[in-house]
Amino acid sequence: MRKKRSVEEMIETLKTDPGFNSHVTNWHTVDARPAKFADIPASVPRDLVRVLNERGIDKLYTHQAEAIKQTARGHSTVVVTPTASGKTLCYNLPVLSKMIEKPTARALYLYPTKALAQDQNTDLMSMVEALEGDLRCFTYDGDTAPAARTKVRDAGNIVITNPDMLHSGILPHHTKWIRLFENLEYIVVDELHTYRGVFGSHVANVFRRLKRICAYYGSHPKWIMTSATIANPVELAERLTEEDVVLVDQNGAPQGKKHLIFYNPPVVNEALGIRRSATLETKRIASKLVEADIQTIVFARSRVRVEVLLTYLQELTRRELGPKSIVGYRGGYLPSERREIERRLRDGEIRAVVSTNALELGVDIGQLEACVLNGYPGTVASLWQQAGRAGRRHSESLVIFVASSSSLDQLVVEQPDLILDRSPEAARLDPNNLIILVDHLKCAAFELPFHKGERFGTVDTEDILDFLTDAQVLHERADKYYWMTDSFPAHEISLRTSDQENVVIVDQTAKHAVIGEMDTFSAMTLLHDEAIYLHGAEQYQVEKLDFEEKKAYVRQVDVDYYTDANLAVELKVLEENKSDGVKTFGEVSVIAMATLFKKIKFGTHENIGSGPIHLPERELHTTATWFTLDERYAYSEADMEDQLEAVSDLLRRLAPLYLMCDSHDLFTTLQMKATHTSKPTVFLYDRYPGGIGLSEALYRDADAVLEAAVRTVEDCPCASGCPSCVGMVGYGDFKQQVVNQLHALKGTI
Repeated sequence: MRKKRSVEEMIETLKTDPGFNSHVTNWHTVDARPAKFADIPASVPRDLVRVLNERGIDKLYTHQAEAIKQTARGHSTVVVTPTASGKTLCYNLPVLSKMIEKPTARALYLYPTKALAQDQNTDLMSMVEALEGDLRCFTYDGDTAPAARTKVRDAGNIVITNPDMLHSGILPHHTKWIRLFENLEYIVVDELHTYRGVFGSHVANVFRRLKRICAYYGSHPKWIMTSATIANPVELAERLTEEDVVLVDQNGAPQGKKHLIFYNPPVVNEALGIRRSATLETKRIASKLVEADIQTIVFARSRVRVEVLLTYLQELTRRELGPKSIVGYRGGYLPSERREIERRLRDGEIRAVVSTNALELGVDIGQLEACVLNGYPGTVASLWQQAGRAGRRHSESLVIFVASSSSLDQLVVEQPDLILDRSPEAARLDPNNLIILVDHLKCAAFELPFHKGERFGTVDTEDILDFLTDAQVLHERADKYYWMTDSFPAHEISLRTSDQENVVIVDQTAKHAVIGEMDTFSAMTLLHDEAIYLHGAEQYQVEKLDFEEKKAYVRQVDVDYYTDANLAVELKVLEENKSDGVKTFGEVSVIAMATLFKKIKFGTHENIGSGPIHLPERELHTTATWFTLDERYAYSEADMEDQLEAVSDLLRRLAPLYLMCDSHDLFTTLQMKATHTSKPTVFLYDRYPGGIGLSEALYRDADAVLEAAVRTVEDCPCASGCPSCVGMVGYGDFKQQVVNQLHALKGTI
């Protein structure tokens, strides 16, 4: 067994290793920073100060003290500081202070996931027990036993839950939660930056319902929110809560020295611009760290990638360390398994963990020394969250970003200033998306009747309520609108999608068990007959998709391929809202039909088979931004088609870097002769009915995205264009043709 080496020794080794160093595009060092302290504010009671002192805390970080002062003054706050900066005390101390002062007070804690809620409950419980009073805090989620739910409702000073449970399990049953809502003083929202896109748009409406019920019971709680670093925390907080908030962002926590290395795998095919597999390079780099006994976390973007890397690393160390020294962590593991892994990480029993972004959020996993990122995680905020998992207790740490051959990864690794010098992305949401809004107005009407003229947050409701009355969903009597159907609206609405008709996925392997759900638009390409559906790192084959009943029947299989479906899209422009002659934002109708699927072999990505898909077409009314290319920069129609493909590919890959969205949230289609202009046009449209603001943000930020596209193509070392820059094997002066088109779209040619 090799002797344990320190992180500092490993860093020196890497600096002198030409095989490693020759592929490093940037070695960025973040210097250590000392802590900045402040006295514990006078608003914190003596008993609570005693508990802090017993934990070795006699002063607070400056941002903690400032957050407590602002809350004590009656302000709602949003605290924005890096990972492991002690944000938990920013809300635990004000909440516990209020409950010592006023024992009947209640608080509601909201975390985006059940795992994070369970983790944070442990720390809070230890503080509550140390106070030796009558305070009680409970977690309330889908795992809470029915017998325990009454106790939570009646005796819980602090109720810890997630937005999904608040939406479907608490608000519709508010008459059972009278003590909570009558005495609610604080609402805590952790990991605010995760509430964006469709999820954020839904949650904003859940908060409107929550505030409406609080007002009915006579309470007006203040909000305490925490977030990773994003560009618009105040805007996001105020859009979600429709309340004025005070920003606390002067971080006082110490930080150990951190090395962030951008690593680009070697080119193995210069003509095609193909690099060595990022997964294999990640395995090689992580193996060195593990063999040096440096506790390491490896992040991968997909569950399948996690399992592949885990298998590689366990095989390397099975004889020397035993397979249990390296573990995986992802969705699909039982809660008890995840808790055990977290404990073993904190206790130093595990040498390495390979995880999806499930460990990106603030679950306590103790001190890790190194972090390896297998590909760009999707957003700048996520990259810094993942990097913050190493060196959490102020020690020197090492973070290595290993790029794949994708355009986005290549842009980040070749131009790391995009990550290092710019503010992280702005989180986008649209709480007034009509489909989402109508769904939550139904839920709100079920919870409490609407008065005529009553607003729902900032929205006038009368037209929508009259529409629901005409549809016999509501009944109007004496200037009030009452719910009148037998259905339970919250159970029909998922916060994770705006599609009202989700497909339920039923596993027939052993017994008919529901293992997931998916919106119908995605189901066309992911749940068609014979598709391979991946869930919990297991493979399932779709035996039948019953589109009318919205059920997909699957059976577990073990095959060495996955499926990829083609989607034929017909797009029509309905209305132009903004235009500068080259780019336009407006409303579109998208008619999509899945046509055929391919079987792609794992490892080699060979096409080993195909088949037709027999499903009805789907229509989507949404918003889009489209770009009209200039035909003067093409020598022929074939040239124009290739340029259109290249620009479409670049915009599709790079737009998420600026919009803080998943690549699947924004779809791309192109038309050689657009139906409304007969000109070559690239359309990028929100995948969700009515749009959620992504394409509109793209219209506003188009110049930055186009500039990134120009740099991606110009900085690529290939001669004529390759899959990494223009998405295909280029020819002649094709690279320059694409650059000309991008400059024309920017108006700089």
